[in-house]
Amino acid sequence: MAKETKSTVEEKLRALYDLQLIDSRVDQIKNVRGELPLEVSDLENEINELKEKLANFDNEISDYDFQSKEQKNLIEVAKENHKKYEDNLKKVRNNREYNSIVKEQEFQELEIQLAEKRIKEFAAKKEEKKEVIDQLKQKLKERKNHLSAKKSELDEILKETEKEEKLLSKKSSEFETKIDGLLFSEYKKIRKNVKNGLAIVALERGAAGGSYFTIPPQVQMEIAARQKIITDEHSGRILVDSELADEEKKKMNKFFKRKK
Repeated sequence: MAKETKSTVEEKLRALYDLQLIDSRVDQIKNVRGELPLEVSDLENEINELKEKLANFDNEISDYDFQSKEQKNLIEVAKENHKKYEDNLKKVRNNREYNSIVKEQEFQELEIQLAEKRIKEFAAKKEEKKEVIDQLKQKLKERKNHLSAKKSELDEILKETEKEEKLLSKKSSEFETKIDGLLFSEYKKIRKNVKNGLAIVALERGAAGGSYFTIPPQVQMEIAARQKIITDEHSGRILVDSELADEEKKKMNKFFKRKK
């Protein structure tokens, strides 16, 4: 945060304008990145969702395998029971016992048929899930490749601008010390509320830069005198004379060129 200082109004205006030039340069750097950071974040989220879906489908397949195994065990038990009843048929003493054992055998046969039917159903569901899993894996592979490309693109941009951003940040801090806290807060507030981020602008043909509203001659003289902070009543932006702006632009352009 900016410190309280005893700088003159002109020194504060120059520091503010220099700070604006730096902030605008940082804005340009960020614009170069465009939507890349957001695209990378969206791809990472999508990949995590795909991984979660795959994990859930893998669990479902494991469950189908487990249930199929249980049904196979039921078949083995039913076959053993059927064999046991077959042996008991040899020992029957009357029709009643015979009919009772035959019914038990039929029940075991039905159990086997039902278990086999369920095994087929689980196998069919498993195949369906495998098809979906293959599609998801292919989609995941594509998204990972896309993410890798986007990250490389972003990393390359960050690599190119990281040094400059650090130097700009350091220089920005130097100018902030020349601006009192309230003025600095006002600058940040204005910058946040205007579309192009320009909180301080120079007069151009009698009007604030980017505006069509003419500044009264008396106010123009006060701006040129650099004795007090004057804001545009239409946009709320801080105003400086064009001579001061040109001087600071030339100075800062030399700094920008050295730091690239």
